[in-house]
Amino acid sequence: MLNATHDPALRSWVASANAPDCDFPIQNLPLGIFSHDGSAPHGGIAIGDQILCLKDAQRAGVFTGLADAAAQAACEPTLNRLMAMGNAPASALRAQVSALLSAASPARPELLVPMSKATMHAPTAPGAFTDFLTSIHHMWRGILSRDPNGQLPPAFKHLPIAYNSRASSLVASPHPFVRPHGVRQNADGSVVFAPTVSQDFELELGFFVGAGNRLGQPVNIEAAEDHIFGLCLLNDWSTRDVQRFESTPLGPFLGKAAMTSVSPWVVTLEALAPFRIPGPVRPEGDPAPLPHFVGKRDQAAGGLDLGMEVLFLTPKMRAEGAAPARIVNTNFQHMYWTLGQMLTHHASNGCNLRPGDVMASGTCSGPTDDSRACMSEITRGREPITLPNGETRLWLQDGDEVIFRARANKAGAASLGFGECRGVVLPAVEWPSA
Repeated sequence: MLNATHDPALRSWVASANAPDCDFPIQNLPLGIFSHDGSAPHGGIAIGDQILCLKDAQRAGVFTGLADAAAQAACEPTLNRLMAMGNAPASALRAQVSALLSAASPARPELLVPMSKATMHAPTAPGAFTDFLTSIHHMWRGILSRDPNGQLPPAFKHLPIAYNSRASSLVASPHPFVRPHGVRQNADGSVVFAPTVSQDFELELGFFVGAGNRLGQPVNIEAAEDHIFGLCLLNDWSTRDVQRFESTPLGPFLGKAAMTSVSPWVVTLEALAPFRIPGPVRPEGDPAPLPHFVGKRDQAAGGLDLGMEVLFLTPKMRAEGAAPARIVNTNFQHMYWTLGQMLTHHASNGCNLRPGDVMASGTCSGPTDDSRACMSEITRGREPITLPNGETRLWLQDGDEVIFRARANKAGAASLGFGECRGVVLPAVEWPSA
């Protein structure tokens, strides 16, 4: 899976891309949709603190063959058409962009747009959004917080469980989150309709469907990653008081549908090749995966070593110029199911997945206390977290901002990141009078 684009010795003529802590070195080259100077949204590739404008580069004739076709598709307001072409065109584009931006090539600054002057947009117009729950640590903490004698649902160890969420309310970071109204049951048993008091975040890894599958045609686990275009960070904003009351008997609805945030840059699976690890090893006594979940490719490299964190910033911290406080430090390798297994399961009944659709891993919690990846795990709804300035939080308050970051590190490979997925909580709107 490794090729010349992964060479850790590569350097770019874009100086900012060569900084050791840069999220977007030349080995990354994620794709996104941006606008600037009144332009319509179109595709670009992140490099350091700049964006390679694919529209300008394509017009300048710097691409050939399959890469040129990919660049043309990426000039549209979403990446849907590029994703529909499958991963080979994007790989060809990546190779030619790597050569174009290499320090060994002449500088072409006229093809760049500073990130500071760009507005980012959602990478795709998804037709569907599916949210999985693949962290056994997140599942267990949720169960035990409700019932010390609770049991893991029988299905969890046999299939990656999920629910269909709301695609229309999926937005690109840093779109603010407006506190939602909802129906909840108070401790005294009364039921009210009011702004939520138990607003939460969930740190998740999202992934985009590339080439889809026909209705009625399943996807073999060995081919699953051919249908995954790339990854992003995802905040599954969760309204816990609404979610608790509405979820029996059909599961989450409005508690999850108010908004979902994604980081605007799509990191391709090819870029992450150096950081792939074997799929998760089942603990002794757990059932073996069913045969349709088992493939040599997935077993050998279905996992991903990706450090993930959440930072927290309150209005008081912001006013005092304080740095955000890290409250979560986890890793994607703690998941019980792989991305390929999630996609294979989704399509196993013949469900048709379409280019640009979004799936998410569920909360990426690990086994340690600092890897609890949502407020409901951190505070259990009754033990407030204390921030460095002495402020406490049980749930998110108006003005609070959460910031997701992720970074892949490995000896002998160039470190890369995802950029940020961030959002600030705004007060609930006044309920309309008519």
